[in-house]
Amino acid sequence: MKILVTGAAGFIGSRLMFMLASRNYEVVGIDNINDYYDVRLKYGRLKECGFEFIEDDLSWGVAVFNNRFPNCRFIRMSIDDKFSMEVLFRKEQFDKVVNLAAQAGVRYSITNPYAYLQSNLTGFLVLLECCRTYHVKHLIFASSSSVYGLNKKVPYSENDQVDTPVSLYAASKKANELMAHSYSKLYGISMTGLRYFTVYGPWGRPDMAPMLFAKAIFAGQPINVFNQGDLMRDFTYIDDIVEGTLRVVEHTPNLNMDGVSYRIYNIGCSSPIKLMDFIQTIEQAIGKTAQKNFLPMQPGDVYQTYADTSRLEKELNYKPCVSLHEGIARFIKWYLSEKNPLK
Repeated sequence: MKILVTGAAGFIGSRLMFMLASRNYEVVGIDNINDYYDVRLKYGRLKECGFEFIEDDLSWGVAVFNNRFPNCRFIRMSIDDKFSMEVLFRKEQFDKVVNLAAQAGVRYSITNPYAYLQSNLTGFLVLLECCRTYHVKHLIFASSSSVYGLNKKVPYSENDQVDTPVSLYAASKKANELMAHSYSKLYGISMTGLRYFTVYGPWGRPDMAPMLFAKAIFAGQPINVFNQGDLMRDFTYIDDIVEGTLRVVEHTPNLNMDGVSYRIYNIGCSSPIKLMDFIQTIEQAIGKTAQKNFLPMQPGDVYQTYADTSRLEKELNYKPCVSLHEGIARFIKWYLSEKNPLK
């Protein structure tokens, strides 16, 4: 089976590409390696996967082969480049596609809204059209827990209404779900959307809380604690996210009552953690107390996230299992290692 992974230099995408290749799937990974955050992290992830290259020589559209997995290649490419994507799909004839390419970041969507429309909507449409034209059997795509927006009922269930997003990022992810459903109904393509819940771990994004907190605590600088620390998040370790995604890749959804091969899954720990407890766990792993700068709620944020994972457990026999204590310990070990290019 040949699988395309978009966003392959990203936090989740790089790990998924590695795991798929290690299971002997033929894998092509693409990523535009934009500078939303420090590209040294993206290059480092690719090298961790087994790719060897000189950063300045990573040319657009040129395949880089993997030294560990001959069945794995990487190409620098953007999903909103319609011509290049069509050439790629025509040439490769993928069986399945996992779309993890997107402009990330809730708060960034407040100040840079146009970036989200280009990547998360235009890019996703290009991908859908390529899947339709070149007969891809199954598209798996990243949605987000942020689609639950102002929902008050917890835990969040896939059956809940998601009509009250509080950021453009969340709205773009909900739009992806609607676009995918329409293409599944119109063209018979199997679609599975994954609502990821607060991912953390080694090689994580530098704009997310674990990296921001670790960097500040080690430097003896204050950390920003929003809503006076009164927040809860369903923190989910990267390996749990990837394993859940692998289960979905290996499972094509059946037709639902409407005759559509379409499914949505929450992937989260289903165990929300208070923000202050999360900070305390990082402090204990580092051995230093954080200086805390308490601030009001940020625009685009929600009070809590909490995943109902009963559908994932029932249909795919999987439940994330890495505890926060264990996950943070692994993260801090990586953060202090020579593998961390931002240390």
